[in-house]
Amino acid sequence: MVSRVRVWLNRTYAENVFFMDQLRRNPSDRAVEIHATHGDPDSPVLAAADTAELEPEGLSPAAYVEYALTQCERRGIDVFVPRLHQAAVVAHRAEFEAAGTALLAPPPEAVAVFEDKVVAYQAVESIGVPVPPWWRVRDADELLASVEELERQGYRACFKPAAGAGGVGFRMITREPFSLAQLKGFPGPQVPLGLVLESLRRAEEPVDWLVMPRLEQPEVSVDCLTGPDNRIRLAVGRTKHGRRRGFTLHEQWLEPARRIAEGFGLHHLSNIQFRMLGDRPVLMDVNTRPAGGLHQLAQCGVNVPWAAVRLALGDDPGVIVPPFLGQDYTVVSGPRPLLPVTVPRQRTDSPTVTGTLDAVPAPASPVESRAASGALP
Repeated sequence: MVSRVRVWLNRTYAENVFFMDQLRRNPSDRAVEIHATHGDPDSPVLAAADTAELEPEGLSPAAYVEYALTQCERRGIDVFVPRLHQAAVVAHRAEFEAAGTALLAPPPEAVAVFEDKVVAYQAVESIGVPVPPWWRVRDADELLASVEELERQGYRACFKPAAGAGGVGFRMITREPFSLAQLKGFPGPQVPLGLVLESLRRAEEPVDWLVMPRLEQPEVSVDCLTGPDNRIRLAVGRTKHGRRRGFTLHEQWLEPARRIAEGFGLHHLSNIQFRMLGDRPVLMDVNTRPAGGLHQLAQCGVNVPWAAVRLALGDDPGVIVPPFLGQDYTVVSGPRPLLPVTVPRQRTDSPTVTGTLDAVPAPASPVESRAASGALP
């Protein structure tokens, strides 16, 4: 009898409830149990998991590694998908392997390259992947100089933190003075240059921003699955243009993504994002983790989360080519069940239960959860 697979996701995005659903609906019909931890008791991933815990707050990266090793040993984790403190975790891969846990994450050298966007841009430029013009700025004078140079070249300037994930901290520079026009409708990312300069001059500490041109649509996120031999097993682009979403296998997106994933050893799951600068694609960002929208590739007839878990366990799925590309779609929100109290329940039938947490009503079953969410098959 084939044993179950025990997978842990730590502080992952709410959208990864669908990642969890796909692991359970795997084409190998393998039993999968999912452990989830989070700092937010109302994260839907806690309710979607088989077992769950609230994470302690304020741990240093080193202390978090100790916490993670304890979780893996106590919970019998086969595959750990780290998001929080990924760099610290992968630096201790040998210790997790000694505990019987495979890390579904790249090696530390690859993670280090892409933690800092400036280092990342320099690295990918060196292998011939186009990047937009960029400036690293730390004060008002550097910001003004970079904005003026971009405007001289005919671009609109924007900035974002040199380190960070998602769109956190992204702003677009405008020369328009602040007015009531910017208080109408929903808040937007535009900020007047004068206010930003004034804030920087009043700041007590330097910032660490990347200034670059505002890139145009479409945005294409290439989801990659790469083996420990540095060879791509799967690469599919997800396109975004306004509300419309779609899929692509066009080489103008896949070829540079493969070059990055294979060239820097982005083992397991990564997400490489491009946008347009004029009439050519340029790199926007590289994520050394599974993208929140990875589950959408199910519309192309592939179960990428399960293929990644197989690869982490040493069961190579081989090269995966989607049998078809799904039709264009959009993303809408839908309800997911939450736990009724702040302390997540532990499964009473699990051999890893310690009995140290208070019991609460059980989370909805995967079938009930999918029905409630409207999740795609």
